[in-house]
Amino acid sequence: MDLDAAEMEADGNGGEDLGRCLGNFVDGGSSESHRYYLSRRTVLEMLRDRGYAVADSEIELSLEEFRSIHGQAPNIDRLRISASHQSDPRDKILVIFCGMGVVKVNSIRSLATQIMNKDSLSRLILIVQNHITNQAMKAVDLFSFKVEIFQITDLVVNVTKHVLKPKHRVLTDDEKQKLLKKHNLEEKQLPRMLQRDAIARYYALEKGLVVEVTYSGEVTGSYVTYRCVW
Repeated sequence: MDLDAAEMEADGNGGEDLGRCLGNFVDGGSSESHRYYLSRRTVLEMLRDRGYAVADSEIELSLEEFRSIHGQAPNIDRLRISASHQSDPRDKILVIFCGMGVVKVNSIRSLATQIMNKDSLSRLILIVQNHITNQAMKAVDLFSFKVEIFQITDLVVNVTKHVLKPKHRVLTDDEKQKLLKKHNLEEKQLPRMLQRDAIARYYALEKGLVVEVTYSGEVTGSYVTYRCVW
C-alpha cells in the first residue's frame, strides 16, 4: 500500500469515528417529548427553590427515563405536578400543562370545575403553549387563589442556572429593616425589580420584598446590591 492509499484509509476511518461521535449528540426522539421533559424539570426545580417538597428522583429523571414513562407524545394530564410547602403542608400548589391549541375561556371554566372538588389549593401554575384569549384571562382572575401563567418556551432552560445570572436571595423582614436603617433609606429609594422580571416570576416574589443580588466576575470581582420588588 502506497502512502496516498494509507492516508485515504486513515481519513476514511477517522470520518467514520467522527460520525459515530457526532451521532451521540443527535436526539432520535420527538422534539415534543424533549420540550416537555425540559420544561417539567425546570418547574420541579422552581418548586423546590420556592420551598415545596419535591423528590430529588423526580428532578434527576433522565430524558430516556422520562420517555419510558410518558412516551414520545406525552399525555399532558399525566404531567401534572402537585406539591405541599415544606414549612406549611396546607400551602398546596398544582401545576397543569395546557395543550397545543389556543387557551379559551371554556378551557379555563372546565379546569375550574375539575379542581373545585379537590383539596384546597393555595396556588396554581398553568403552562401554556399558545395564546391565551382575553376572556380566558378574565376567567383566570375569578379563581380564589393565585394563578401563574408561564409559556412553555420560557421554561425549557432554568434562568437561575445561566452562567451570567447573579445569585439572588430574598431578605427576611428583619434583614430588610436593618438594611434600610443602615443606609438611611426608604423602601421606594431602592433599585427596583419588577414582578414580571424572569427571576421574580421564578421565585414568585411579591411586592415589597427586598432581594440581595450578588454579582461575581473575573473583571469586576464580587459585589452585592439590593432590589425591591414592585
